[in-house]
Amino acid sequence: MPAGLTDTTAVSAPGKVLLAGGYLVLDRAYTGLVFGLSARINVVAQTIETSPGVQLNEIVVDSPQFLEAQWTYGYHLADQDGGIQVTQLRTGTALHPNPFVETTLSYGLTYIASLNGLSLSDTIPSCRLTILADNDYYSQQNESAAATTATGPPPSRFARFPTTLSGANKTGLGSSAALVTSLTAAVLSHYLPVEVFDLTTDSGKETLHNLAQAAHCAAQGKVGSGFDVAAAVYGSCTYRRFSPSVLAGLPEPGQPGFGTALQAVIAGRGRDGDGRDGAAAATATVGWDTQIAKRSVALPAGMALRMCDVDCGSQTVSMVKKVLAWRSNAPDASKALWDTLQAQNEALATALRDGDTEGDTIPALLRSIRELVRKMGTESGVPIEPDSQTSLLDALSTVEGVYGGVVPGAGGYDAVALLVRDDEATARRLETFLEEWSRQSGGSVRLLGVKGAMEGVRREDKGIYDGWLLP
Repeated sequence: MPAGLTDTTAVSAPGKVLLAGGYLVLDRAYTGLVFGLSARINVVAQTIETSPGVQLNEIVVDSPQFLEAQWTYGYHLADQDGGIQVTQLRTGTALHPNPFVETTLSYGLTYIASLNGLSLSDTIPSCRLTILADNDYYSQQNESAAATTATGPPPSRFARFPTTLSGANKTGLGSSAALVTSLTAAVLSHYLPVEVFDLTTDSGKETLHNLAQAAHCAAQGKVGSGFDVAAAVYGSCTYRRFSPSVLAGLPEPGQPGFGTALQAVIAGRGRDGDGRDGAAAATATVGWDTQIAKRSVALPAGMALRMCDVDCGSQTVSMVKKVLAWRSNAPDASKALWDTLQAQNEALATALRDGDTEGDTIPALLRSIRELVRKMGTESGVPIEPDSQTSLLDALSTVEGVYGGVVPGAGGYDAVALLVRDDEATARRLETFLEEWSRQSGGSVRLLGVKGAMEGVRREDKGIYDGWLLP
């Protein structure tokens, strides 16, 4: 049994918005300007109390905001150093797999078992994990129904939704990366003593980042750029992706050697000690070569990053494939465009960090970035900034207090990000504008409550979840 086991452990991790660097962040030659968000995914780990002489070997995962959102897993240590295998147990008439939860548990428990040198005869105690998501992760067109049909706590910070998790309409704030990160942090913090894992330290964050990246890539079935996990761990930063080879050859959970291989991958180093870009990151040939620079990102005093939910949706995977195909077929033209876009993205980061809110500097940079993104979309045949989003952003940019905005990340129809004055008058003008825009266009665009935030993963006081946790 791990020595650091505690009764209740609560952590949270933020969502993200890739303000600049969409598509570029897929290539290590370029960076992304990513902001963490005030909307967070929370995970609370609790020991499961049993009667004397009764021993359970299961983990129960609850997402009580949604219907039919409970998963129970059995787990055991595989032979031949195969790590911890996690198996979903049937608790009702049908199984509803959750690959992000299942994979994260397997990776997290394997890391704990390898770290503690557990043998086949050892056990990891059972626990209950409760997941609570801030409301802005989901479009709430049916908010009133959620309020009237729910029982239990009122739908304030954590609404109850009259739907299953798979039926919920996401707003694209990076819920899967925030979930994997907060779930990994909760499991490690719950089972390991603070002298072994402390997520408030640089070494603790590095361990969490590497493990969450590995689990998230495995759960989504591909090695992504990882900027969303980096934001969940570190908060707002400029991000240079890790080489896909870092995770190449890692066995599947249960396969011989998975435990040792995962331990070696997590121990790899790709950043210098204080989180700044450095020679160690740039020249590493083994292990993580991610570069994460927090000090290069800031929002000026009096400015806020706000998000609008456009409640439509895009097929990001197909868009990425088309952009990469265009880049392969037109290497010179695409490189020239990406180099120019990278320079503009860096200029925007500098203007924000320096607090350059006077004059037209930031609005002009946002317009220039949008123009280049539209050019990329035209040449690749991908609606990165669709005409409807162009019209919306152009109109929003005329609202008093709005510096400008972009279609963030991979683009498409499902969100816009705005840089605005951080005051109630500007927020009211935006809400009024969007109500009228939605009425005239027949669509649905709303200003989310979420704002850009600098902080990444953190411990939480379990008291904020009163009414949601089982005793």
